[in-house]
Amino acid sequence: MENQRRIPVAVYSAVDKELFTTKIYPLRHPAVLKGVPLGPCLEKWTVDYLFKNGRDKEVKIHVSSVPQMDFLHKNFLYRTLQFGQFVQRASEAKHSEFFISENESYYLRSLGEDARKEPADLRKQFPDLAEDFHIPPFFEPEKFFSSVFRISSCGLQLWTHYDVMDNLLAQVTGRKRVVLYSPQDAEYLYLSGDKSEVLDIDSPDVEKYPEFVKAQRYECILEPGDLLFIPALWFHNTLALQFGVGVNVFWQHLPENSYDKKDPYGNKDPVAAVRALQALDRALGILDELPADYRDFYARRMVLRIRSRAYTTQSEGAGEDCTDTRHSHLQ
Repeated sequence: MENQRRIPVAVYSAVDKELFTTKIYPLRHPAVLKGVPLGPCLEKWTVDYLFKNGRDKEVKIHVSSVPQMDFLHKNFLYRTLQFGQFVQRASEAKHSEFFISENESYYLRSLGEDARKEPADLRKQFPDLAEDFHIPPFFEPEKFFSSVFRISSCGLQLWTHYDVMDNLLAQVTGRKRVVLYSPQDAEYLYLSGDKSEVLDIDSPDVEKYPEFVKAQRYECILEPGDLLFIPALWFHNTLALQFGVGVNVFWQHLPENSYDKKDPYGNKDPVAAVRALQALDRALGILDELPADYRDFYARRMVLRIRSRAYTTQSEGAGEDCTDTRHSHLQ
């Protein structure tokens, strides 16, 4: 997209736990991590292997007539397929069997056994495949929240959203483009809950979303074997450049009581944030009792108070530690 500043995501090679926890994690910036052992999944997880090892398990999938999926307007269907059938269809360019059209796109985000209560866990839902995937030991085991199996058709693009937990996106097969936006640019992203209303981030409607061009766009291409560290609250949008398989690992980096205990997806806002937003809604309701000019004046005072009390200023150059010889940038 023209006029929107693009910044390459920092790339680190030969990443181990010490490098991650002391040099990368404290910066709270996205980072591509290379050279992290992920196990035999990198060689084993072919279409045929996945078909044979998860064949009969039923999975709930997203099916769309267009590759650009939109969660706000639900331009897709939920359907159930046996895992083997799903893998075969998702890896095809055109389908002899289909729900909508021969060009439909597929996306799997694995769920817990009881999707309303239990987070996804690769070890429980796909135990045989889980043996092939080694979770990077970058966080304490008791902080583990979920491991989400993700498979998508070539060309599939997911909506821009944020998560409230830190996570690692492991790209096992296929190539994927990831575009990210800082939490500090939230005001330019036209949010509806945790999602951006700007569906087409490459050719946005600038008349409808004029502020979007102000957001700084961080971008990277993930190759098989790469990990992407996505800090909590960083917005991200993914585009599968090839049929691809990946695993997202989420962990609770805040105190456990910060999170909604009835949230199996790990994407509900922290409890304190929900209370604050509810209080704001009540305050805005009170402002409605005033005439328009008074409402405008006191709303501006509220914004100024929030800005001075709660905003943080990120130091320039954060996430660009060029003194580390293991650190480089994508060109």
